[in-house]
Amino acid sequence: MGQRTQATAGCLSALAGLGLGLAVWLELTEGRVHRFETGPDWRLVSLALPACLLGGIAVGTLGGLLLHRLLGPRLRSRRQGPPDPG
Repeated sequence: MGQRTQATAGCLSALAGLGLGLAVWLELTEGRVHRFETGPDWRLVSLALPACLLGGIAVGTLGGLLLHRLLGPRLRSRRQGPPDPG
């Protein structure tokens, strides 16, 4: 696996983690951002959103690293051609 491919895979895994964090935040805050008869709950935006996004990026990056560690040797062994005859 080339360096560009590794860099692209790392960025994509972090981006997927960012999307996962945003999805978790949206699920956690469903209906709580603007409550009836009260003002908006800004703690959900100022505390929960960054925590979910950073946590998602961390999970995505660690997941990409784990996959690279598990699948890296298999991919390297496939790239090697047949041995030279002599």
